[in-house]
Amino acid sequence: MRLLAAAAALVLLLAGTGLAQEGCVTDQCHSNMGKATYVHGPVGAGQCVVCHEDGNPDHPTKSGQDFKLAFGGGKELCYACHDRKDANRTVHKPVATGDCVACHDPHQSDAELQLKKPTTSELCFSCHENNKTNKSFVHGPVAAGDCNICHNPHSSPYPNLTEEKGAELCLLCHIDRKEEFTRKYVHKPVEEDCTNCHNAHATDAKYMLYGEGKELCYRCHKEKKKQIEEAVVQHTALKKESCTACHTPHSSNYPRQLKSPTKDLCFTCHTAMAEKIKNSKYLHGPVKQNDCYACHDPHGTNYAKILKKPFPAQFYMPYKTENYALCFDCHNKDIALNEFTTKLTDFRNGDRNLHFLHVNKDPKGRSCKACHEVHAGNQEKHIRKEVPFGKMWKLPINYTKTPTGGRCVVGCHKPKEYDRENPVVY
Repeated sequence: MRLLAAAAALVLLLAGTGLAQEGCVTDQCHSNMGKATYVHGPVGAGQCVVCHEDGNPDHPTKSGQDFKLAFGGGKELCYACHDRKDANRTVHKPVATGDCVACHDPHQSDAELQLKKPTTSELCFSCHENNKTNKSFVHGPVAAGDCNICHNPHSSPYPNLTEEKGAELCLLCHIDRKEEFTRKYVHKPVEEDCTNCHNAHATDAKYMLYGEGKELCYRCHKEKKKQIEEAVVQHTALKKESCTACHTPHSSNYPRQLKSPTKDLCFTCHTAMAEKIKNSKYLHGPVKQNDCYACHDPHGTNYAKILKKPFPAQFYMPYKTENYALCFDCHNKDIALNEFTTKLTDFRNGDRNLHFLHVNKDPKGRSCKACHEVHAGNQEKHIRKEVPFGKMWKLPINYTKTPTGGRCVVGCHKPKEYDRENPVVY
């Protein structure tokens, strides 16, 4: 306010000398002054003495002699009328050095704000390297030459002279995407800065990403890249699609930023399994809990069906506990080790362990899936209705549970019953 008052006083003082409005703009001197599209206020008002002092009373008739600048010139002259532009932490170099006329013409210009170039970007590229518009995809403000949409040309509280910090800057324009950043699980780069994945100026990748498809994700997820590329069994979805087929890149209401609950997401491709589970009375625990990931790793593994741990694909094989590591993450690993037991399992005739009888054999130990459904079924204990055997036949299994045992009618032996309290004699 002090400087503004001083400038006003200077105008009044010099106006009395007759130099404020006469002699500057004539056919002989400064004839084009005030003729451009945008004219500095004092010039338009004919008040040259707001910025210039004259120590020579004959100046109007003599060319080649300039008025001296008031206040010694530089930024202090501009700040006599304009608010200071250097108060923030990050200050543009011309502003810091007081070189306002590096960007603005102090008299007039055909560009808005009396800029020295037709567009903001042309002005910026007078100093900055023009490497922002030579890519396949260019950010809208950059393409339009509006650098000042994102950057403050004078000063800013933030690095790079941005108008806001991090994602808040992007959301000044991308209001329609704001909901994507407010869900329960937010991608870490999003929490930090959108420019972790997107280039703010231009790239050769769609959406101004730093890379195409999975390659962008691999910039951070190096361990997943190694897993996916080295997996013996690869997820078909990852062969055909990018990571965003399953994950949202910004945020999600589901763990691991999945697009929907795990089971629903898997069923978008595995439609036959979806139908089976929908029509089944009994669901395996992980399926019931919507946790396909409990058994499968969608990024790839060294085991069939992208299982996370070993489980035999064969119908018959010699029994080893480690061959069923997947099942024994949840189930008792000792269930088939003892021929006789009263605690390890309810599948027993008296104290004879019928799991041991069926499974613990060499060479024809039966796989768990010989009798049990691994996803869902309509018989108790997840007993299968039928079991694929070879290429031509499916072994039927009809199971009835009783209070102290059960009864099997199967294709591999005659109907048999078992009872834990009153053992059946075969």
